[in-house]
Amino acid sequence: MTTMHAAGPFDVKLSPQVLAVEDKVEGATLGRMSIDKQFHGDLEASSKGEMLSAMGGTPGSAGYVAIEKVSGTLHGRSGSFVLQHNATMTRGTPALNIIVVPDSGTGELAGLSGAMTIIIADGKHSYAFDYTIAPTP
Repeated sequence: MTTMHAAGPFDVKLSPQVLAVEDKVEGATLGRMSIDKQFHGDLEASSKGEMLSAMGGTPGSAGYVAIEKVSGTLHGRSGSFVLQHNATMTRGTPALNIIVVPDSGTGELAGLSGAMTIIIADGKHSYAFDYTIAPTP
């Protein structure tokens, strides 16, 4: 299989949501957001998802997990897939892992696997996505 590369800008809207649990304990502050994205470039798609976050007691330290379902076209192939996010920031140093949930691809994106990177520069968001599409059984 050949690894493909997709890139482009995206717009994101995060909206605060009510937590399912109460956050009245001293220490980290918990948060929940809905995700609404529009991808452009090699990935022409929209996504909807949910994010859970925690802000640490030290400035610049936090973490989040998220799941988002992406629907549209990737290099002209139509379908949908799910991205799983896992990220931390330790005193300002970020670590980000975004992968395609195994076997979540549909339509012409069945068999999709890969990893995405988010780039934020000058207040604008873009993505770099390295992926493969395996033949489905």
